[in-house]
Order: sequence, then C-alpha cells, then structure tokens
Amino acid sequence: MTIRKAELNDLNIILKIFEHARNYMKENNNPNQWGDNHPPASLIEEDIKNSIGYVCLDDENNIVGYFCFYVGIEEDYNQIYEGNWLNDKEYAVIHRIATMSNKKGVGGFCMRYCFDKYKNIKIDTSEYNIPMQKLLEREGYTKCGIIKLRRNEEDRIAFQKSE
Repeated sequence: MTIRKAELNDLNIILKIFEHARNYMKENNNPNQWGDNHPPASLIEEDIKNSIGYVCLDDENNIVGYFCFYVGIEEDYNQIYEGNWLNDKEYAVIHRIATMSNKKGVGGFCMRYCFDKYKNIKIDTSEYNIPMQKLLEREGYTKCGIIKLRRNEEDRIAFQKSE
C-alpha cells in the first residue's frame, strides 16, 4: 500500500468510502458518530485544497482509505476532561479516517504513516466506535480522557501517541 495527497478528482471515490464507513458504523452500534452525511463533501474538498487530505492506495492503485492529517492546534482538544494529555508539545491530528472494510490493514497502515511523519499525535473517536478504539490500542495510542466537540457538543474519547 501507498499513501498520497488526495486530489479533487478523487472526491467521488472518497465519498463512497465515507458512505460505506457510515453504513458499517450503523451496523456496528455506532449510528450517530457520522450520522447520515458527515463528513460533508465540502469538508473533504476543504481538506484537499488545504493539502491535509490523504488517500491510501492498494497494490492495484485503488483508493481504499482516506484521512485528514495536519500539524497544528485542534480547538476541540484545548479542554480535556476525566484525564490529561500525555504532554503539551506541538502535535499532529488525525481526523476522518475511513477505509473500505474489504481491505484488511488499511487503518493501521494509515496510522503508522502518520506516526512516521510526526511523533506526537492526537486523535478522538466515539465511545461506540469499538473498531477504532481497538485499532488505536493496537497502534500504541493511550486513552487520555474525554473531549467535547464544538460542532455538536458530543463527547469523544481522546487518544494520544508520543515518542
């Protein structure tokens, strides 16, 4: 597998991956994290235009995953409850990671790619997203506490991995 920056002409495939991911979440007791339409196409377009959207390609060059990755402040992470971040150093953020379920190992490959690029990463997920929680634990992330999303006031479990 390989990773490259997402391009606008990838948008339709990326949106299909998110549709698949939303359906998978609903089938696995997590219907609300992304609901029926999150993330919207406009947010993915913004990721791509800001050069923070990435796609994962399988060995046949098919897009099998997507994620947003950047170094900078995530305002939702400014307050953490029921715990603490591992450190206060500059960090990178992973958001909107989604894969096609028929391809095993894509999520882990994407997570390792990010950690190879930056050694202090924060990420969050729903308490109902058990597959993502298991992936984060397998990849060495530490559960740090709870953050609250500004967009809808929902709680998310916050994780961090640092060297």
